[in-house]
Amino acid sequence: MTTRIDARFADLAKEGRSALVTFLMAGDPDPATSLNIIKALPKAGADIIEIGMPFTDPMADGPSIQAAGLRALKGGMTLRKTLEMVRGFRKEDDSTPLVLMGYYNPIYIYGVDKFLTDAKVAGVDGLIIVDLPPEEDDELCIPALKAGLNFIRLATPTTDDKRLPAVLANTSGFVYYVSITGITGAAAADSKAVGDAVARIKRHTKLPVCVGFGIRTPQAARAIAEKANGAVVGTALVDALRDSLDTQGRATTKTVAAVADLVGSLAQGVRGAKQAAE
Repeated sequence: MTTRIDARFADLAKEGRSALVTFLMAGDPDPATSLNIIKALPKAGADIIEIGMPFTDPMADGPSIQAAGLRALKGGMTLRKTLEMVRGFRKEDDSTPLVLMGYYNPIYIYGVDKFLTDAKVAGVDGLIIVDLPPEEDDELCIPALKAGLNFIRLATPTTDDKRLPAVLANTSGFVYYVSITGITGAAAADSKAVGDAVARIKRHTKLPVCVGFGIRTPQAARAIAEKANGAVVGTALVDALRDSLDTQGRATTKTVAAVADLVGSLAQGVRGAKQAAE
């Protein structure tokens, strides 16, 4: 079964270019503004959109994304409302892939079977759940695949060749490589190290490999897009959103454009990349 994610990467392969994958927190700074931002992203140049599910204890997130999650929770965002947001997006856009990213706890509380049914009906295409290792695949990964959702795994510089097959076993859609070669918010990931890592992962899988972490500028996005099937940008977008808010942390007339304009310049960077020979 082909998902929107599979279809998007097939189209990009024909165009000979990489994807720009964007991440924003659902409900940041409020549900209505958040939906308006996400609706603006495809036109701005986002190929795939990751939507964060706000959670009270986001242990893998840096300070910017933690703060975004707290703003969203303060604004009353819930997992149910996140799925409503997806439905709202799908009324106007039936082709852009949407991936929900976050932690298992809110899904577990919601009820796995109910969540998967509701997510699929809403128009979710894939899941990235950062705190469920392959050893827990029966919890969510296998049921998600059976429900027709892609289950996207993270690989890191410490995922060695011995561990990689377990990580990739039930992965679908794409592999998300976390290029941690510096601290959170570093100016740019090391593109040579990333190129070597992508090549190593591709020896184990035919799936596209997208790279995130430390990509903040069009130049950095371009450098990564030359080595991988996609560049993932999150913190820079969350920071642009935050910087557009008023002193009370509320959206302003600049908020949607602040994010969309940055996505536009990042998209130009990605589209300017010459794809390395596969």
